[in-house]
Amino acid sequence: MILDLIAQAHRYEALADGFAKAFAFLEREDLAELPDGQIAIDGDRVFATIVHAPLRAVADAKLEAHDAYIDIQYVIRGTEQMGWAARSALTSEAVRPPEHQDVLFFDDAPQSMATVPEGHFAIFFPHDAHMPLIGEGSVHKVIVKVAM
Repeated sequence: MILDLIAQAHRYEALADGFAKAFAFLEREDLAELPDGQIAIDGDRVFATIVHAPLRAVADAKLEAHDAYIDIQYVIRGTEQMGWAARSALTSEAVRPPEHQDVLFFDDAPQSMATVPEGHFAIFFPHDAHMPLIGEGSVHKVIVKVAM
């Protein structure tokens, strides 16, 4: 997991193909005005989903992980807590919902929690299990998927 300000995004562009396009999208001046939904950035290699979402308690959430995509989660407005756990340390059985191609859910508790305020992003690689949307109130955010 990586957590940083969007102004520092250029430091991470070399970590994966597609990161430069993902961060260029997140730095758009009109990002906050874009409607909720999925937006193609580079076909199915890099795409974004914009959401206004309610936050929830840890007890109402599960850790998740992805095999085919890296998540870059950027908070436009609000503050969100995100749980993290090393996927290799998880002991519960992975559950893949039939309607999703690239998400696994786990019953384990997060090993740590991070506060992600507006203007910050978190990167979750396939070896990172994460628990987004934790807190009170709601958040306006973008989840960019970058193919491995």
